Amino acid sequence: MELDWQVKEPVTSLKRFLTNQGISHRVFSDLKQQGTIRVNGQVTTPAVTLAVGDHVAVTFPPETADEAVAVSHEPITVLFENRDWLVVDKPAGLNVVPGPANRTDTLVNRIKGYWEAEHAENLVPHILTRLDRFTSGVVWVARHRLANSLASQLQAAHQIDKRYLAVVGGRLEADHAVIDAPLASDPTGYNQMVSPTGKPAQTEYWVQQRFATATVVAVKLHTGRTHQIRAHFASLGHPLLGDALYDGPVTGINRQALQALSLTFKDPFTDEQRQFTSELPADWQTLIHQLSEE
Repeated sequence: MELDWQVKEPVTSLKRFLTNQGISHRVFSDLKQQGTIRVNGQVTTPAVTLAVGDHVAVTFPPETADEAVAVSHEPITVLFENRDWLVVDKPAGLNVVPGPANRTDTLVNRIKGYWEAEHAENLVPHILTRLDRFTSGVVWVARHRLANSLASQLQAAHQIDKRYLAVVGGRLEADHAVIDAPLASDPTGYNQMVSPTGKPAQTEYWVQQRFATATVVAVKLHTGRTHQIRAHFASLGHPLLGDALYDGPVTGINRQALQALSLTFKDPFTDEQRQFTSELPADWQTLIHQLSEE
């Protein structure tokens, strides 16, 4: 894969110029060892001196597939794809990455099969937004190491807007609030719990609809802790419907009622504002219908 830029202002070194384009130290090291650098069409070394007007092109070698990762030919729902990104709509019940319980049919396995069928150059999916197994919705994937590096920088700068939809038990009184409560692992189980010794965690929500026994909320995460949405609403006494781990009412849906609804970011390659939205799955629509009938 090749990327190119033009030098538009004085710069002290090639490394500084590439850093300004978002290339991290790690990616720069990979480029020096495995890639090719050209200035004005001529292969050169990182020690080259740049001048305003120079054209800089870098070529990264293909990222070959990890043979230890199995190929699955089960389908994926693609919301968007180009040279740099893949955005998919993950169904509930599908793990994102291989693990002890499932090494052959996770989202990563399916993406590998999808890309092999496309004869893609890079075959390593860089997962940028993970979801729990039983959470459905938008998952963002970088298609190469530079895209992964740039996306990580956007995430660190809090420039990614991720929105969720959840159905919680009971009726929330506030139309809008921020849950600001640190989270830590519960030493007695697999869940997270509010603890003064935990890591900072902020969850913002807006009530969308109230029913007799439940409330639909739109949620924005200001931090990215494990089970953050699930743990925070449980701490308020309003666990998600179907969320047995957090003692949520097991009624109307057979998994936690949580949907990664949308993802918005400014594409660092094109400066375009990109937004992707997932479809609400059938079990979610059935749940809302049942609640409206109560």
